Amino acid sequence: MNVYQNQPINALLENNAYPGRGIVIGKSADGKSAAFAYFIMGRSENSRNRVFRYGSGEDKSEVTIYPFDPLKVRDPSLIIYSPVRSVNNSIIVTNGDQTDTICDFIKEGKSFEQALESRCFEPDAPNFTPRISGILNFDKGAFGYKLSILKSADENGSACNRFTYSYAPIDGVGHFIHTYNCDGNPIPTFTGEPRRVQIPNTAQELAKTIWESLNADNKISLYVSYIQNGKEDKVLINKYGA
Repeated sequence: MNVYQNQPINALLENNAYPGRGIVIGKSADGKSAAFAYFIMGRSENSRNRVFRYGSGEDKSEVTIYPFDPLKVRDPSLIIYSPVRSVNNSIIVTNGDQTDTICDFIKEGKSFEQALESRCFEPDAPNFTPRISGILNFDKGAFGYKLSILKSADENGSACNRFTYSYAPIDGVGHFIHTYNCDGNPIPTFTGEPRRVQIPNTAQELAKTIWESLNADNKISLYVSYIQNGKEDKVLINKYGA
């Protein structure tokens, strides 16, 4: 196997009914844009009752998850959060409220890694869903990114293992991490390193590829952003609602 091969992301998604929640970060093929994507899926009514919405006011780059039907919400603790926020010269994208933790630590001059040392996997036994997080750093025109996963050390949730991956951007290359390997009961946690994937030139191309590749029954929402010279080209798709 060629470890430097960039796989089409649809090849990793089309035959996987439930990768869960996923983060992709990389650089467009033409070298012009930093790119990232975040998607959510759901199997239960509570998990499926969600939509992405853009932020308002000063932080229009923020994305927050809201219930599509507030009357159907059972447990909001692990499904309602802001997956995308900006802080200083960074964009944070995660699958939980650790987005806020990372932003708070960075505001205090601390690091991405220090923030995640204070967090653990989700307390949803027996799945113990991993917390996946990414950061895009923009400093004096330079771009770099990291991905992290916090996951249970065993089937009992007795300890947390933490992994962080730091990447130098390469044209057309991205890295993809998701919460689960596939569907199951309990759902098997993602294993191995983030997958190396192809990043096309535009947000529209990446959004179309991901959305059409996700399982039709389980996909819920997708957000894709391409950043060039401080400007964002964004795509937001919800299965339910406008």
